[in-house]
Amino acid sequence: MHFSWELSGSGWATYRIWVGSTKHRDIVSYCTNALADLLKGVTGLYGLHGIQRFSFDLEPAEAWWILRRRNSDVHITIRRFPDMSTGFDAPDGKGTLVWTSTRPRTSLAHAVLMAAEKVRRTHGEDGYLQKWHLHAFPTTELETLRHLHLHLHLAADDCALQH
Repeated sequence: MHFSWELSGSGWATYRIWVGSTKHRDIVSYCTNALADLLKGVTGLYGLHGIQRFSFDLEPAEAWWILRRRNSDVHITIRRFPDMSTGFDAPDGKGTLVWTSTRPRTSLAHAVLMAAEKVRRTHGEDGYLQKWHLHAFPTTELETLRHLHLHLHLAADDCALQH
């Protein structure tokens, strides 16, 4: 599994998610704290709740992510709504399905963690705020996921990746 997050302009980021030839890309607006929401959603997969939901503002469209933990796997669903007002409180099956995959939780956590760390290395925290405008770099969320990744997932997941 691969995931990338790139600041693509003033107040815009492009994310890409792909497994083999199955790919999806969206351009996300700074109107929400999107990278922080993504990090919190992945972190939440190590908690008590087996489902994590968050959305990205695509101006005017909206992308809803639904992460469902199934043992050590995660079923990832991304659905699109025509505007921000239509996705709120919609049942999980609504909206247009744009990407889905079931991957090991470790694979998703590794991919998101690496992408967020690359953003911080590339721009620094000050540079991130200058480009993203409304929200500071999600340092706390990144460090929380890193902590879980290094401490909890090694005990809970069958991870063959080098640490």
